[in-house]
Amino acid sequence: MKVLIDTNVILDIALNRKPFVGHAVLFIKAAGQWMIPLFMTATTVTDLYYIIRKEKGKAIALSFIEELLQFVDVASVDKNIVMEALRSEVPDFEDAIQVYSAKQAAITVIVTRNENDFAGSGLDVQSPQSFLENLPIDSQA
Repeated sequence: MKVLIDTNVILDIALNRKPFVGHAVLFIKAAGQWMIPLFMTATTVTDLYYIIRKEKGKAIALSFIEELLQFVDVASVDKNIVMEALRSEVPDFEDAIQVYSAKQAAITVIVTRNENDFAGSGLDVQSPQSFLENLPIDSQA
């Protein structure tokens, strides 16, 4: 299993968004314990930089992204992905980019707080909390 992390889940951690940050951090920790490969799209990286820089400054944005890259890989976004997203039935273009980037990288799960945004995408869509609930009991300790 490979998991794509939606931008909102990463921002919950970066910006300490309550009440969402707790489940987001536990999800990341559990994925690490289970050695589940985590990904974000290339477009997520630029979105993270822009939003974190506005809220907390350039140095913190760069430091956060550098630390994140220690355990999260980047799924590419190329012309084919953009073209597929443009033609897709996914209502939101940015979400469509994530869906097709995930599919190209053979990622089967997306973890997001906005589960409805990815309905019908063909991906297994889970919230951080539902991801944790689907792991064996002993992994949540």
